[in-house]
Amino acid sequence: MYKVTVPQQCGCFRRSGKDALSSFTSKDEALVHATQMARVMNDEFCDKHNFNVVEDKNDFVILMNAKR
Repeated sequence: MYKVTVPQQCGCFRRSGKDALSSFTSKDEALVHATQMARVMNDEFCDKHNFNVVEDKNDFVILMNAKR
């Protein structure tokens, strides 16, 4: 089982209705989901944060960083 998690959730994320935890049977599926999710968040959210995907063993974590 592979997971995609969003541990830090800004207001835009909470209002988006996206799931902070998703599970997949394939590592490739999880990576594609995490990458697409981070891209959408970077393109459509309020532009106060950057989101990037980090691999952590069998999981992918979408991390949030403040834009400067």
